[in-house]
Parts: sequence; structure tokens; C-alpha cells
Amino acid sequence: MSYQQMFSLPNGVTAIRILAIPVILLLLFTTGRTFQIITAIVFLLVALTDMLDGYFARLQKRVTTLGKFLDPLADKLLIVTALIALITARGIPSWMVIAIVGREIAVTGLRGIAMSEGIVISSSMMGKYKTAFEMTSIFFLILGGSYLSIDFHLIGMVLLWIALALAVISGFDYFKKFLERIIV
Repeated sequence: MSYQQMFSLPNGVTAIRILAIPVILLLLFTTGRTFQIITAIVFLLVALTDMLDGYFARLQKRVTTLGKFLDPLADKLLIVTALIALITARGIPSWMVIAIVGREIAVTGLRGIAMSEGIVISSSMMGKYKTAFEMTSIFFLILGGSYLSIDFHLIGMVLLWIALALAVISGFDYFKKFLERIIV
């Protein structure tokens, strides 16, 4: 891989998602309604880079192995870090976070085993929906509390329940695909 490929715009956008994690954590644990809003906006902007990196990679015809590795890694780091922090910062149930993180570890492990056997298990649409629901739920959970009679914490929790359901369903789907391809 050339220097140009490694430091391309798509990979740079992905790197922003990873480098923003400490900033989001710092903001998340800073008190005050203003900081909740700032943190939610920063998180939303960082989460939206998930769509940009893939778009730029396809547009510039720079889809790289490094990018295929870094993009889902950046998603997982952002989501898992935020969810773990929200246990303390917003009181979300730790068992939900453990279930989601456990699924991520299991699916990543399966995909790694499959890859070592020369088998590619691509991301599913359900997995993409799961990621979207996770990121959206995190946005609302960061906002927390109520504002103008809107209970952002409740909205975030409902979305997190949907994300959890999608995590379980898509996790089983990955296991099924894995078994079908490995056993055949």
C-alpha cells in the first residue's frame, strides 16, 4: 500500500472519528446543559463521518484494505466507548451495553476466523441499521433529560432497545452465514 493510499481523504475522515473519541468523552463528563448539547452535536457530526468516508472512497475510487479495516473499527470504538461512558454519565443499564459489546466481539471474531479461511462475510443491511440506531440512541442519551417537554433520555432508551434487538438478530444472521460457509 502506497503512502498516498494510506493517507487518503477517506482514511483521514475515518481517522477523525477515532481521534474525536477522547474529545467526546471529555465533553460527556463536563456538567451543564450547554455541554450536553455541545457533546451531542459533536457526537452527531463525528457519527456522520461514517457516511462520508465510504462515499469519498467510492467517489475517488480509493477503496482500500486499510479503509475496510479502519471504518468498522472506528464505528465500534466510537459506539462502544460512548455506551460504556453513558453507563456512568446517564445511567443506562450496563447489561444492555455488555450485550451489545459482546455481540461486537463475537461477530468481529467470526469474521476474523472466516477471513483466515479465505471467506468474506460482508456487512449486512441489518448490521448497518443496528449501527444507525446505536448512533442515534447515543445522540439522544447524550442530550439526556427533558427539554421543551421532550424526554430525550426516553427516546434514547427506546432507540437503544431497537439497536439491541437488531444487534441480536444481526448477530445470529452473522453466525448463520459463518456456519453455512465454513461447514460447506
